[in-house]
Amino acid sequence: MQGDLVETRPGLPVLGTFIDAVNWDDSRHRILGWAAQRQSRMVCLCNVHSVVTALREPRFRQVLARADMATPDGAPIAWAMRRLGILRQERISGPDLMWQLLRDAQGQHLQVYFYGSCASTLERLRTAVRTACPRLEIVGMHAPPYRLLQPAEQQEITASINASGANLVFVGLGCPKQESWMAAQLGTVRAVMLGVGAAFDFYAGVVRRAPPWMQRHGFEWLYRLGQEPRRLAPRYLVTNSIFALALSRQLMAKRKAGA
Repeated sequence: MQGDLVETRPGLPVLGTFIDAVNWDDSRHRILGWAAQRQSRMVCLCNVHSVVTALREPRFRQVLARADMATPDGAPIAWAMRRLGILRQERISGPDLMWQLLRDAQGQHLQVYFYGSCASTLERLRTAVRTACPRLEIVGMHAPPYRLLQPAEQQEITASINASGANLVFVGLGCPKQESWMAAQLGTVRAVMLGVGAAFDFYAGVVRRAPPWMQRHGFEWLYRLGQEPRRLAPRYLVTNSIFALALSRQLMAKRKAGA
């Protein structure tokens, strides 16, 4: 559990959620090492939405605290870490990490499984992945129903994932559902589980991703807001405001402690 490892893992809390201080090479090396041994691990890619949700909901904060690695997915999280003392912290974007790990898995003969989204998106994703990584072993894809699974259904899915021999399980259910699902499967699913949010939609071509310059400057959320204003406006307006206020308080407390 993360709470037991905070002292031995470089990183710091952002709004109360521990975020690992990792670069691209280190994060990939650790994940691929776990995957090669089929260790049951949970990797969370944390953005503003996830840390604010954890700030407001103690139960979800406990879910994130179980992560074996929590990376700064959102540019604002990486920026916050730099302001809080991790001066060279990079953004470890979920979609970019997934795509790189797929290439790594192909080279290292690791098997991958995709869990989440819907059947049509998964089929489009399969085509995109096979075009980019023709030798990659995709051992399973599953689109769960949009309802709470019965225990027997979940046991059947878990058994299917384990039987597939998957080393990496990419989970695209959206926050906070994907993190809660992964936490519930820790110790049961024998693979590294990564919550990658909208990555399935991006690479399947269902949702267009923001241009690289917007990603680099932390405006990816604005691009997505323009695509889905009705669904995302309430979330972004509320969470971004809470994040800015809470981070200001954390930075002020840090200055006072330093003084």
